[in-house]
Amino acid sequence: MSGHKDTMTDRERVLALLDYKKPDRVPIWPFAYQGFACVYTGTSIADAYNKPKISYEAQKKTCADFGWVFTPMLGYAAYGGWELGGEIKWPSGEFAQAPTVLRHPVETPDDVMALEVPDVKTAGIVPLLKEFYDISSKEMLPNEPFNVMAFGANMSFTLAGNISGPDKLCKWMLKKPEAAHRLLQLANEHIIKLAEYWKDLYGVDGVLPLGGEPTSANQLISPANFEKFAMPYIAEVNQKFLDMGYKHLYAHICGEHNANLPFWARIPQGNPGIISIAQEIEISKAGETFPNDIILGNINPAIIQTGSPDEVYEATKKNVEDGMALSNGYVFSPGCEMPPMAPVENIRAMSQAVFDHGWY
Repeated sequence: MSGHKDTMTDRERVLALLDYKKPDRVPIWPFAYQGFACVYTGTSIADAYNKPKISYEAQKKTCADFGWVFTPMLGYAAYGGWELGGEIKWPSGEFAQAPTVLRHPVETPDDVMALEVPDVKTAGIVPLLKEFYDISSKEMLPNEPFNVMAFGANMSFTLAGNISGPDKLCKWMLKKPEAAHRLLQLANEHIIKLAEYWKDLYGVDGVLPLGGEPTSANQLISPANFEKFAMPYIAEVNQKFLDMGYKHLYAHICGEHNANLPFWARIPQGNPGIISIAQEIEISKAGETFPNDIILGNINPAIIQTGSPDEVYEATKKNVEDGMALSNGYVFSPGCEMPPMAPVENIRAMSQAVFDHGWY
């Protein structure tokens, strides 16, 4: 057990990293923990997405109980399927852990060409996001470096894929590139309107724009198509955020992106950016690729879900040791969403390993 005592709050730790300084110890900032938080506090996974007050309070309690950085978040990986005119289903049952798309807004290239971006204020989950941010923006706690995690950055390609379905987007890149580019233009048009809306409501201080890119991983597209179809649109929208005055962007590079890393390195993320990596990417490689950014990662979520507490502890310890060897900033996080049904004893083991071994 560690004999160290905290000399900084979690807010101070993250702000130190953003100022290119070492904190007293590694912060714990799990990616997408809202589902776990609602299960842990006795509500449902659906509440994490469609009941903003319940979701916010669940996240606040969970972060306090386990010693995590509190970054209140509402959002879902299939964003765009509902917001651009389709339908979703809220998670229910044992194996549903997030909203899923029932009907995509477009089915054919002609549909793409006819599609118009709806009013961002009423689009899909956006009113629920606003309700959540209205709550979160009213307090800034000692463990909270950002009180509005604004959905939108680093997600152009995945959003486009959610409008059509990833299978159609991938097909159209090869057979109907004009439809693929139009989808990406529509995605960016929506995101830029979203960025402007968040700024009008909450300003830029304490606001962290974020998003994830699972659909552009190399399990689905080649590096050449990432460079041609994904990189330019993500870079365009991220630069828009930065031009609006947002200081830092959060990118969750989800899945197997190793061959895409040289292109990710060309996408602006702020000064510094916050780079969350999947378990498929080595921490040392992320540090080399993003030498001026903060690296979050990247224990395999499957270990947290299915491993024993001892296995979780050892995996976390190894991750922390690798992360602390980076010359740039490091924050401990799972490589993707915190499993909503993860055993509480595994979560405790994960946090304890950081408390024991994460001191500088």
